[in-house]
Amino acid sequence: MKLWNPVAGDANEDIHENLEALRPRARDLYMGGSLANGALKTLRTNIVGTGLRLKPAFDADFLGLNSKQAADLRRQIEREFCLWAESKNCDASGLHNFYELQQLAFLSWMMSGDVFAGLPILPRDHVIYDLRIRLLEADRCNSPLQIEADKKDRINHGVEVDEDGMVVAYWFSDKHPGSTEITNTKWQRVEVVGKESGRRNVLHLMEAERPEQRRGVPILAPVIESLKQLERYTDAELMAAVISGMFTVFIETESTESDEFGLAVSNPYGEPLPAGSGGTDLQLGNGAVQFLEKGEKATIANPGRPNPAFDPFVTAILRQVGSSLEIPYELLVKHFTSSYSASRAALLEAWKMFRMRRAWLSADLCQPIYEEWFVEAVVKGRINAPGLFDDPIIFRAYTKAEWHGPSQGLLDPKKEVDAAVTRIQNNFSTGERETAELTGGDWEQNVRRNAYEKETIKENGLGEGGEKNNEPGQQEQDDEAESDLQREEGEQ
Repeated sequence: MKLWNPVAGDANEDIHENLEALRPRARDLYMGGSLANGALKTLRTNIVGTGLRLKPAFDADFLGLNSKQAADLRRQIEREFCLWAESKNCDASGLHNFYELQQLAFLSWMMSGDVFAGLPILPRDHVIYDLRIRLLEADRCNSPLQIEADKKDRINHGVEVDEDGMVVAYWFSDKHPGSTEITNTKWQRVEVVGKESGRRNVLHLMEAERPEQRRGVPILAPVIESLKQLERYTDAELMAAVISGMFTVFIETESTESDEFGLAVSNPYGEPLPAGSGGTDLQLGNGAVQFLEKGEKATIANPGRPNPAFDPFVTAILRQVGSSLEIPYELLVKHFTSSYSASRAALLEAWKMFRMRRAWLSADLCQPIYEEWFVEAVVKGRINAPGLFDDPIIFRAYTKAEWHGPSQGLLDPKKEVDAAVTRIQNNFSTGERETAELTGGDWEQNVRRNAYEKETIKENGLGEGGEKNNEPGQQEQDDEAESDLQREEGEQ
């Protein structure tokens, strides 16, 4: 260990100074590497999926609402929020709805280490709500070239703090630092919380690993080298297997003169090969014929592929990569060959991490945006929430919410549904939570829909199995009518 002497620097020296190298490498692995691409998409699909959906959970008892008032307010909030969230008008660029923005923000956070969401108020024609979401890539937040003397020590990589170390503002450039047109770059200072309005102007999504850390690290940072070397090794093995599968005939001639047509022979695909090409023009091909110069010898290098040790080696590396990313190997490569118990244990372990990151995303992105939207909805009279601005605890009681994402999925549906029923019967869980976990649905909507379907079945005289219900004495009448019909047909 004598030569292992890492420098004990602060978060700025150990993390911030290396971001300019980590971000491009992580993005390049995602764009050009199948393993990194699949790992990040696996996280995105299981944690965010089609988007974290709002479930209002306001404190009805504290707000003095009876069951009917609470149900009406819940449906009103869901209806109004869908009007805003399911429209692309919630995006400042007009390209994505709220749930697609969640996917984009989460994916950008994994690749870059952090991402920013501005919350501007931009009125537009024929749009009810003015709140917009503007996602900004991590690189756009950087320190200006010229900083005032009294702020020089407080601005680091675009993050400005006050004397107490609290983040008070972010600095954004109007151009990406990697853009070829970086001339006349201008910076804009955006306060985290507006002094006059008191509202959030910008959200910063990052996962801190050290105190006083102001910028995030790409999630692939610990495994960048392993993934890159594994990608190179895979390409080399693939090329060796291709070369091993080729069959090329080499012919040595006494002279370099070509035939009367100037061509020697054609390969099976009809492409003529020049006679006596020699030198660097020699190429391997599928059933190709190559002529050599006088005195030249062809030595066949057999790569001996496919390599039987390739798969065990790659599997061992991927297990280490999965350990760092908290993704079990089976889920990382989408290959389940173990027993039911082993596969279920792997999924349960993965879902511990999925739920943790889902809670983080809902707390740092979805909930603050929902609160800003709720304020606008109340101000515009779309939602009735008396006393919302009178007391912070009343504001919290109105805006409390739960965010549900895609369900975990069922390996053995019967066993897991029976377990859910048992938990509900013993008050270990609720129907609403189990519905969200099992199917990702809405328990209250399911109850109303089931009641409607049962009433429709009853009105049409059908049983639970969809069979026709006969009234008392109806069967005898049907039998008598059938006998009369058979008697008439016999007489005819």
